[in-house]
Amino acid sequence: MSRLFRDVDGGPLCPQGSVVCIGAFDGLHLGHRALVRHAAARARARGVPLVALSFEPLPREFFATAGHAPRPPRLSLARAKFEGLSALGADLVGLLRFDAHLASMSAEAFVREVLARRLQAREVHVGPEFSFGHRRAGDLDTLRREGAAHGFTAEAIAPVSVDDERVSSTRIRATLQAGEFATAARLLGKPYTIGGRVVRGERLGRTLGFPTANLRFGNKTPALSGIYATRVHGVGELPMTSVSSFGTRPTVGGVEPLLEAHLFDFDGDLYGKHIEVEFVAKLRDEEKFPDLPALVAQMNRDAARAREILSEVTFA
Repeated sequence: MSRLFRDVDGGPLCPQGSVVCIGAFDGLHLGHRALVRHAAARARARGVPLVALSFEPLPREFFATAGHAPRPPRLSLARAKFEGLSALGADLVGLLRFDAHLASMSAEAFVREVLARRLQAREVHVGPEFSFGHRRAGDLDTLRREGAAHGFTAEAIAPVSVDDERVSSTRIRATLQAGEFATAARLLGKPYTIGGRVVRGERLGRTLGFPTANLRFGNKTPALSGIYATRVHGVGELPMTSVSSFGTRPTVGGVEPLLEAHLFDFDGDLYGKHIEVEFVAKLRDEEKFPDLPALVAQMNRDAARAREILSEVTFA
């Protein structure tokens, strides 16, 4: 398992040198994977650690909150990012706290304090159109210029395309919002899932005949909402079919986004267990019903439709 660090300040982490890749890594799509794998190969060739460097919150989330604007949607949470980068070969994962201090740091200071001093970078690899530093004033040319002074090289990988269009987190968010999960899976390199530890809810679903495994999405804005045919991984040896709601539950006055998965033909305690909910098809948008009986009637229709869809899909 990789080691995690969060702070810009502190002592050197890689005294023997490192290869660094930098990105938002939201969703860890095919482009991100290509970048990390390329950097991992370079790190192994040099015999030094691979450092995958990102930010939490993401800069656009920080600036939206500071400007009292709605937070932009996220594909994945910090834990999934850390686990995904670790699985791709990162020895050290930096999820730097993006705050006012980091936002005001110049590109040159970031190179000096983080890449050179903390990480002892020997190579730095980034994605296409990379920018960094205060007001995004730094770019690949900045990295190369500063790198020459601090003893590292900098390169950007070529864009990764699917269907003659660049793979990006923005494109994936659009496909998810449109319910195009097969396309999203091709861009991500795997089906879209949201994972986490099952938390206790208000147990309303159980009283309505639909007990659910509930996952929180923190204070992040999810990239999709509605009712879905899903599969739940992590309960048994095989994924379990399910119907899931992802939203604020307006009928019962909810506020926080909550992912609620009702597993078909399952009766057990999942509290505290880590599961992954895989999205297969969208059934409908979330809506507010006049009363609970109307909600239950629709939940029964949703469950029947989800069973039908999932019975017709062939999974790899």
